[in-house]
Amino acid sequence: MKRRTFDHEILLFQGGGALGAYQAGVYEGLAEAGVTPTWMVGISIGAVNSTIIAGNPPERRIERLRTFWDRVSTDTFFEPPSFLEFLRPMMGRMSIASIATFGIPGFFSPRSILPHLAQSGSPEAMSFYDTSPLKRTLEELVDFDLINSRKVRLSLGAVNVRTGESVYFDNFKTRIGPEHVMASGALPPGFPAILIDGQHYWDGGIVSNSPLTYVWDEKPLTTALIIQVNLFNSHGELPRNLDEAMERVKDIQFSSKQRLNNQRARELGEMRAALARLLDKLPPEIKADPDAQRLMPLCDKREWTIAHVNNRRPSHAGQSKDADFSRTTVVAGWAAGLEDIRHSAANLEWMQPLNVGPGVQLYYLPPVTTFNGTETRPAAALKVIDGGPTEEGGPGHDTPSRRSA
Repeated sequence: MKRRTFDHEILLFQGGGALGAYQAGVYEGLAEAGVTPTWMVGISIGAVNSTIIAGNPPERRIERLRTFWDRVSTDTFFEPPSFLEFLRPMMGRMSIASIATFGIPGFFSPRSILPHLAQSGSPEAMSFYDTSPLKRTLEELVDFDLINSRKVRLSLGAVNVRTGESVYFDNFKTRIGPEHVMASGALPPGFPAILIDGQHYWDGGIVSNSPLTYVWDEKPLTTALIIQVNLFNSHGELPRNLDEAMERVKDIQFSSKQRLNNQRARELGEMRAALARLLDKLPPEIKADPDAQRLMPLCDKREWTIAHVNNRRPSHAGQSKDADFSRTTVVAGWAAGLEDIRHSAANLEWMQPLNVGPGVQLYYLPPVTTFNGTETRPAAALKVIDGGPTEEGGPGHDTPSRRSA
């Protein structure tokens, strides 16, 4: 089947720490499938991946992503064989403890004094780690002149510390440098706020970890393929212990805006269509009124295909899964993202989208499978639950459980 062409191909990368290796694998799969992004939007680790992609020519992007993830992943103390699989959670906790103590070369390093002993108001007093190693890594792996040539649009989500306002640093509106990427990933209390033009910024995921709303409000966009890579599961099982409970809390917190985005897409689409019908009924003299003229651009004839790529893979690190930068976990995350895109591309013909409003179709990827690899049904065969769309794996679906994985 010939793949449809779009005016814009937009990739949206959430924040999620070590889980961002999955995004790198997704990008490799999309590149294999011929997807060439015209716009990258990222938050936190998604901002790092997005910047590496936008800041390199297509033939070097995967190589640069791999260099970054090789650099920030840490060697595993011991790789248990399959019959010792039950040891993996313990090994993951040991890796996380090592990272918390020694940091990650090329990413962040522990401060020499504890925050409560540092001078009040200093970065040392408000964070446990120094992120200047990340600045050097970005300067090495990213061509910021290429980014600011605007061949690929790049938008990085952050939040103003003083006002609480969500902000996107956009190379179509401002000159992007390493500090904008660092601001997008400055998650307290681990990392310090980043000062840019007299204002301090924290990680954009504090306000919203799903950047679809930013893209939705930008005009003009006619035909667009929008792919959002979700690192946290919006649906999950009832926890059985404290660690699972805290993991579920994190999943809910950092995926909370996904459902809102879908509902907003439907509502705004219906309003646009109703407004277009109303304007068509107006006599010419009223259509010429300045107020009517201001409303007409809201009735854009968009044809959008939105695909949510969901990382459904089970984690051995529980609530600390976004901090598990062990090499085994990073390699597995990258491989999972690549596999999910290859699987989705191979089954694209029989997947059916959900229409979430006039001109907007929604897919959930990858297609759902059973453990023996056989297909159960398309991932986009959605049901409407409580007035909103939900992906396969939501309530009432027989998708694989992390507990039996």
